[in-house]
Amino acid sequence: MVAQFEWKDEFNLGVERIDKEHQRLFKIINKLFSFQEEDKNGQWACQEGIKYFRTHTVKHFADEEAYMSEIHYSGLERHRQIHTNFRENTLPALERELERTDYAPDAVEHFLGVCAGWLIGHTMTEDLAITEKHAQRWEKLLPGEEINALRKAIIQTVFDLFHLESKLISDVYSGERFGNGLYYRLVYSTGQDEQWQEVIIAFEEKLLINTVGKMMGIQTNSLDSMLIHATRYTAQQFVQRIMEQFPAMEHYKLTEENLLTYEQLQELFKREQLQASLLFHTGGAGYFAYCVIAPHLLESGFGTAIQTGNALSEVERYLTDRKAQAAQKELSNKRKILLVDDSATIRQGMKSLLGEDYDVALADSGVAAIRAITLDRPDLVLMDYEMPVCDGRQTLEMLRADEELGDLPVIFLTGKRDPESMIKVMPLKPAGYLLKTSKPADLKKEIAAFFEKQKA
Repeated sequence: MVAQFEWKDEFNLGVERIDKEHQRLFKIINKLFSFQEEDKNGQWACQEGIKYFRTHTVKHFADEEAYMSEIHYSGLERHRQIHTNFRENTLPALERELERTDYAPDAVEHFLGVCAGWLIGHTMTEDLAITEKHAQRWEKLLPGEEINALRKAIIQTVFDLFHLESKLISDVYSGERFGNGLYYRLVYSTGQDEQWQEVIIAFEEKLLINTVGKMMGIQTNSLDSMLIHATRYTAQQFVQRIMEQFPAMEHYKLTEENLLTYEQLQELFKREQLQASLLFHTGGAGYFAYCVIAPHLLESGFGTAIQTGNALSEVERYLTDRKAQAAQKELSNKRKILLVDDSATIRQGMKSLLGEDYDVALADSGVAAIRAITLDRPDLVLMDYEMPVCDGRQTLEMLRADEELGDLPVIFLTGKRDPESMIKVMPLKPAGYLLKTSKPADLKKEIAAFFEKQKA
């Protein structure tokens, strides 16, 4: 099915000449989408459509800038920089790629994905500033207040962009997996030494399908190259819109972007001190996390940076690797175990012991366990009984009180046999008890026996 943008009343800014131009841009991109499906004369039609699109955006940008000048809009120069970059850098580079590949289908998808992402961001975030429909700027704030300001800015921008209500469910997201995800890293700098900032956005795959994909009219249950390209450009404008609300970030520019594997995301969380790490839920649409690393000198290790010239090949490589990992995971058919213990030594020791046979995730507290279970339900929870703040019994009580998680099997890990403690948790129906002091081979045998019994 051909992707199609549908103009809605909610897209209107209330400035007639700008709204009319946006409607025309929607029609242009819809024509390009339809050209993509044509075999006969498709290349010629696409060439003509691109020329028109390029010419039209130049006129539209000029009209917008004239209007901003009339109303003495303070963000005119920044807006003009965004326009100039798209007109003089992004579009020409994409056109060269189309010509170099003789309008190959994947190059056309790359072009359409970037244009679609630009249109979403341009219409729903950039131009909101013109009509003052944006969140206030946050200045001279304490660290705690900055986190709260960032939260508000993200929630407002998500609503502006997708008319989607989002809710902060954790301000200490630590890289937990939530279903199939896309992990996108953006690096900003001022061009001065040690003036760097990284933003990492973790998207649940279905969120992208329900937002960017839905706006493009794409009907799919998985990511494809066009949707990833559109997501990249939409996310860049999303982050830019948030950064504009913080004066200290005004002079930062995007210098690098990468698509990360989940393993790279975990490695980043291990080695970096995050300034902010917020996890949001958008109801049935899906989860996303917004993470910020304080300015520092960057280290290498995240692969090839994505640029216009290599974006096509890098996204294809990323998709190929994802498919290979998914296929390998499906073939391995490993059971998922969540290990919950406040001791880092125990966590790493148990992961080393069980990691070859099971897909092992870690949590360092009862609260973290609830979050991890909600995001990605395991087949078994191995839970320390004695933990500070929220111990194993209290955590299991919360699980049993949840209708969807009430039947989740939980085996307690204990440091010593304590009949009294065991009696207390019997009404909560734990799946068993394991002594931490048991021999590693015996622990593995007990867990294997549990799964065999469950299977039978």
